[in-house]
Amino acid sequence: MPYQAEYIWIDGTEPTPLLRSKTKILKDDVTTPPMWGFDGSSTEQATGDKSDCVLLAQTGEPHPTNTRAACVAAAEKFKSAEMIYGIEQEYTMMRTDGTPFGFPAGGGMPAPQGPYYCGVGAGRVVGRQIIEEHTEACMEAGLLIEGTNAEVMPGQWEFQIGAADAVTVSDHLTVARWLLHRIAEDYDVVISLAAKPMKGDWNGAGAHTNFSTKAMREDTNMKAITAACEAIGTRVMEHVENYGHDIQSRLTGKHETAPWNKFSYGISHRGASIRIPWTVGRDGKGYAEDRRPNANCDPYTVTRLILETVCGA
Repeated sequence: MPYQAEYIWIDGTEPTPLLRSKTKILKDDVTTPPMWGFDGSSTEQATGDKSDCVLLAQTGEPHPTNTRAACVAAAEKFKSAEMIYGIEQEYTMMRTDGTPFGFPAGGGMPAPQGPYYCGVGAGRVVGRQIIEEHTEACMEAGLLIEGTNAEVMPGQWEFQIGAADAVTVSDHLTVARWLLHRIAEDYDVVISLAAKPMKGDWNGAGAHTNFSTKAMREDTNMKAITAACEAIGTRVMEHVENYGHDIQSRLTGKHETAPWNKFSYGISHRGASIRIPWTVGRDGKGYAEDRRPNANCDPYTVTRLILETVCGA
């Protein structure tokens, strides 16, 4: 019986690329989807006079908007470090009129932050049906989804992907994002990855990136973890400038963030650039969490930068 193969890719929209997809009907004996073209002039990836772009290309150079290729190269270069990642993807459900799902319809503000994080019950949590469907879809697709929870602002949620190498965790996060957009579409809900979807006294949305080399996982004296944090501290602006659009509105030093232009790390410190979990501090080994990446970050770029900075030091 024929089946539907969904081709998913990241376009060239700036400052934050969008996900695109198209469906090809394949015969049941086709196990490897073939190359397929698309109109790059409609995705900000080509001009009209040279509009043909190719998906699943096995030859030729990667498209200039393809950040995955650089991630693959870095992963190969530093594979001996055995770096693995887990990414915490926050996002905000929005109505089609641009107001957050969970805020009063027609204007006004809900009660202040406090009861919403990991909350249960009407008036505190909205959109759970979407979350449950998304979680099940990720599991059925074989994605490395590890959990999900309601976040600090009404209508804000999080799911976690990992642990895996830079390319795998980025691939799985990209497909999980697509599934989330697609499922929410059925409910007429918009999924926003904006860094600061609501101005004022509300948390922004991040993609906290947990990372760990083999040395960080095996040493018991904090030496490898401290060295990794110190290395990242030497390339602060390079990371911040590539961690997602509008990062300065989110990294203010408030709402569980560090200032965008200052670097710090500390044990159990959610106001630091990099948080070291208290269990890691106790055991002297484990992982660290870069809290700066935005919800709208490019995971291939974020994981590549951490890999090159930590392992290239």
